Amino acid sequence: MGFNKLTTKEKALKINLDPNIYGSIAEIGAGQDVAANFFKAGAASGTIAKTMSAYDMAFSDAIYGPEPGGRYVCQSRVERMLHKEFSLLGERLPKRSDSTCFFAFADTVEQLNFNRTNQGHGWLGLRFQTKPNGGANEVVLHVELKDNDPLLQQETIGILGVNLIYACFYMTDNVDDFLSSLMDELSIHKIIVNFVRVSGPDFLDVDNRLLSLLLVKNGLAKTTMFGPDGQVALPQEFLYKKNILVLRGRFRPITKVNIDMMERSYEHFKNDPEVDENNIVTVAELTLANLRISEDRKKDESDFLDRIDMLCSLGYTVMISKYQEYYRLTNYLSRFTRGRKIGVAVGMYNLEYIFTPKYYEHLKGGILEAFGFLFGRNIKLYVYPSLSRDHDHNKQTVLTSKNMIMDKEIRSLFNAMVDANKVEDLSNCDTENLNIISDKVLQMIKENNSAWESMVPQVVVDQIKQYCLFDYPCTVEQKIEIEKSRKESTRQRQREVMKRDYDEQKTSSSE
Repeated sequence: MGFNKLTTKEKALKINLDPNIYGSIAEIGAGQDVAANFFKAGAASGTIAKTMSAYDMAFSDAIYGPEPGGRYVCQSRVERMLHKEFSLLGERLPKRSDSTCFFAFADTVEQLNFNRTNQGHGWLGLRFQTKPNGGANEVVLHVELKDNDPLLQQETIGILGVNLIYACFYMTDNVDDFLSSLMDELSIHKIIVNFVRVSGPDFLDVDNRLLSLLLVKNGLAKTTMFGPDGQVALPQEFLYKKNILVLRGRFRPITKVNIDMMERSYEHFKNDPEVDENNIVTVAELTLANLRISEDRKKDESDFLDRIDMLCSLGYTVMISKYQEYYRLTNYLSRFTRGRKIGVAVGMYNLEYIFTPKYYEHLKGGILEAFGFLFGRNIKLYVYPSLSRDHDHNKQTVLTSKNMIMDKEIRSLFNAMVDANKVEDLSNCDTENLNIISDKVLQMIKENNSAWESMVPQVVVDQIKQYCLFDYPCTVEQKIEIEKSRKESTRQRQREVMKRDYDEQKTSSSE
């Protein structure tokens, strides 16, 4: 794209001058800035059949039906709006259906209130055809608005809305360009796109999980999340008022050490008097740095998705983030817990990293500033042991935080955290598994050394063998069949999304 990027006005004008595009725009909560951009560009009568905004709840319910949860800034609301407005186009403009690609744009947004006591966010979507009388595609986004001014937030939504409509009609052939173009004339300092879902006949081969990964990779978001069912989840909703237990790692592959670490941490966490056992979410977190970088990008991304599948199959919620430092991760999670507890399972190597001052030299307050975020919001570290680094293999001992070597000043800081009940060694750990090293397991998988099979959970063994993961040896024919299976799985997931949309549309219409 480079220097050929169009401005918001140029994009709106190109759409307005396209005789095949015609539709409606419905906006709630942040003005009428998307529609306004098309009117300001000129020739809007060639594109816009209707614009509207139902701000009053009674009017909104009369048009789109009531929301079961009572919320109006939510995914189900924007989807109701899209389905309603798109269906009206076909009903009221039957003579145009043979020559027109209809679209319906909708957004429902909570912008900053007068006292600046809320967080601006919203849902946007587009339901559209790429050929007359063709099946409808749908793209839905959730965004966080970062500007500290309502007017600037309105302007941002106006730009994003134009970018979305333009991308859907002209840029669906390349998912990277599609996503990147959403941020034209915007930045992550103004808006974060933390959820994207596409569906429809033109997106059958697009994996929504990959789109979510690319949101983080391409700088549109800091995190993305997948529920235990493997579906994309919104952190704001999935983690709201939850007690969160998180373990970060590469999980390449996930080993019995990882499982034991999470299970022992869970036992300690649930027994904390401040934790409701029935309100715990276990999160396996991978930083984007753990995405392999090689010349075969497709293989790298598939590898990442495979790890997500394995973790989800074990019942974990999976988070992908750009947060290298632990204090940034816990600070992010604290936004959703509303005072509930966060437990972080760490190994000895990561504990040493956390208590190493040089990693915080970029902060004015150094390690103490970082610890204000890491330990200041009802957060606790659960420390898993390791084997000592004594080179005398006949005298290996179990290393815990109590016998870990630290500088005197850091030991004093560490002891203060222990005394404040912010750090706790895990008990009843399976020390026989401490010799399991993921890099060695990976090498054994590549070499077809069956010893690795005793080092990972059986469900993971089955997945690695079935799909030839982590360079597990398999024939060319097997690889071809696996690739076909992957494509069919993606298509099946898209069909399920389309069926869900259809069923919900029928339910909404009957109401």
